[in-house]
Amino acid sequence: MIQEISSEQTYPLRSEILRWGQVPPEKCGNPEDILDGSFHLGYFENNKLVGIASFHIEPMPDNPNKAYRLRGMAVAKSHQNKGIGKKLVQYAIELLKNKNVEYLWCNARTSAKYFYEKMNFETFSEEFEIPNIGPHYRMRIKL
Repeated sequence: MIQEISSEQTYPLRSEILRWGQVPPEKCGNPEDILDGSFHLGYFENNKLVGIASFHIEPMPDNPNKAYRLRGMAVAKSHQNKGIGKKLVQYAIELLKNKNVEYLWCNARTSAKYFYEKMNFETFSEEFEIPNIGPHYRMRIKL
């Protein structure tokens, strides 16, 4: 089941999956988490939060059109490769279409590039490095 959650509820999975447990959950917030228009989705299985994704208004670096950025998507290791990430993105896409958003974009980890390509995202940057996190590509989908 997918539902909106608070930004604070995303912190434990952000810490465990996106920061390899090296950053404490309370330090896993992003400034964008609390901006107007931002929202956070959680995927629950048996009342346990096993997947998260955060979305906020942010123009793409090469395009000022109305866009949202996906940031901080993570799925618990025990639940990966079960389609949870895909369901979270698809759910958000429907919400964003209803807001007349033109694009959803993200800085995708290189290891996740194929995941996004399967969902019809296109790459719009060369590979780049985010310090202490690793290589990424900018990817987007027109809604």
